[in-house]
Amino acid sequence: MKIHLESTFGPLNFKGTNERGQSLQMSGDKESVSPMEAVLMAVAGCSSIDIELILKKMRQDLHKIEVEVDSLRADEDPKVFTKIKIHYILHGNIKEEKAKQAIELSMEKYCSVSIMLKKSVEINYDFEIRPVTWDESL
Repeated sequence: MKIHLESTFGPLNFKGTNERGQSLQMSGDKESVSPMEAVLMAVAGCSSIDIELILKKMRQDLHKIEVEVDSLRADEDPKVFTKIKIHYILHGNIKEEKAKQAIELSMEKYCSVSIMLKKSVEINYDFEIRPVTWDESL
C-alpha cells in the first residue's frame, strides 16, 4: 500500500492520494480534516465496512450505519489518543445478538485499524439498533 502526500492551498494544507487516484484533504489549521480526525474516521470506516459485510452474511436487514466517535487526548505533546469511544447506530431490523457478534468480530478480529490502535489506546464501543419501518425502507 502506498500513498502520495503534497502540500496544497497554502501552509498546513495537504492532499493525500492513494494508488487508485482517490484523495483526502487534510490540514493543521482547521480548514479541513486534521490527521487525528482522519484516524478516528479510519477506525469508524474500517469497522463499519466489516460490520456491514458480516451482517449481510448473517442475513440481517441493515439499511444504514452511523458511527459517533469521541476521544480523549493527552495534554502533553505529542497529544496521542488516550481513549476512544465508538457508538454504532445500526438502522434496520437486526437481531441484537447478531449486531453484538458482528461488532465484536470487527473490533477483535478483522478491523486492522482498531487492532493497531488498541495496542496503544483504550477503545470502548457500544451500539443501538433503530428499527426501520416499511415507509422508511422505500
